[in-house]
Amino acid sequence: MNPQAQELNEVISAKNSVVFDLLSEKGRNIFFPKKGILGQTAEAKGTKINATIGAAIEDDGTPMRLESIASKINMDPSLSFPYAPSFGRPDLRSKWKEMIYEKNPSLQNTPISLPIVTSALTHGISMAGYLWMNEDEEVIVPDLFWGNYNLALIHAYGVKFSKFKLFKNNRFNTEALKESLMSEGEKKVVILNFPNNPTGYTPTVEEMQTIVATIKEAAEAGKKIVAITDDAYFGLVFEEGIEQQSIFSYLANLHQNVLAVKVDGATKEDYVWGFRVGFITYGIKGGDEDLYHALEMKTAGAVRGNISNSSNLSQSLLLHAFESPDYTAQKHSKFVIMKTRYEAIKEVLADTKFEEYFTTLPYNSGYFMCIQLKEGLDGEAIREILINKYSIGIINLNNILRVAFSAMSASDAKPLFEGIYKACKDYENQ
Repeated sequence: MNPQAQELNEVISAKNSVVFDLLSEKGRNIFFPKKGILGQTAEAKGTKINATIGAAIEDDGTPMRLESIASKINMDPSLSFPYAPSFGRPDLRSKWKEMIYEKNPSLQNTPISLPIVTSALTHGISMAGYLWMNEDEEVIVPDLFWGNYNLALIHAYGVKFSKFKLFKNNRFNTEALKESLMSEGEKKVVILNFPNNPTGYTPTVEEMQTIVATIKEAAEAGKKIVAITDDAYFGLVFEEGIEQQSIFSYLANLHQNVLAVKVDGATKEDYVWGFRVGFITYGIKGGDEDLYHALEMKTAGAVRGNISNSSNLSQSLLLHAFESPDYTAQKHSKFVIMKTRYEAIKEVLADTKFEEYFTTLPYNSGYFMCIQLKEGLDGEAIREILINKYSIGIINLNNILRVAFSAMSASDAKPLFEGIYKACKDYENQ
């Protein structure tokens, strides 16, 4: 093992041996190189002639660039063309950490790591897999989950999914989660995604506390838990009584046996899907600067060895937005549009006639909602009828139809569900 990886392992093991036990084999072996090319480049910073970094510089010392590109970017070239650090831009990392605390008041006075920048949520999930999951290990997920977990985790790292039923009596199925956590084996990796993709469900305030209590009970029983919180759609909650904070805020200081890993980003929260900027942040009871620094070094090492670094331009643009005095008002205006679409769907589906062919799964937040087709209907056939006859596109997930109300206007709600109703009738009568 590389001495730099061993050094980080010793810090982690001394600070919290559970965290070391939870690391994957890849996680134990990874490190961010303080020596070699990166170290020598860092030491040469400020020299009169610096011929260390693998980037081209103009004779005036600014980044070399093509005018056809530079002319389209109204920003200091140093903020867009050079590499960003593998850790992410320090100013953006500090700002995002500050914003995590602002969005999650329960986190106040709880030390957490400085976020590491990833290439959005998919890459964040992948890096979590790299650091915390071994081949053939089970990862606990709900039976309704984002399909890209399959590629990012099963096919990339060879893990196996242990699925629990997400809903029971139209509520979060805490009993099924508990059963999964208390099953055989000491190490448990669980992914919790609220608002959930595909269902658009976030637990109520009371449900969230029950989930947290369940995880704590498992930890007290000796389970060592990596709780990955996929917060892709954070902030888009449309009903009273639904939990507004990330479950990370309750897990980050829950128990010495629970490592909370927050995977989030600007992708959905700030409507910048193509910017590809996400973050990984850690929290654990008793976590301190030394422990978090070691985890940051390992995470940045994984990023370095995977994509080198995330887009500097995207990070700079986001930081500019976050520091804009109009940011909060602009973001709220988009929230209002999303909530209006959500409410339009609820109003349309209040008509009980639709129950002839489908029922809704619980939803209250996010980008999506789902309907469960009645037995005997074929979701794939109905999806094709919707496209070919009614010019309507939805996603079929094994006879559960996912509707992305994020991508349609409020006025589309009635014709969309009327179209689904008619397509079901067409299928039944063919």
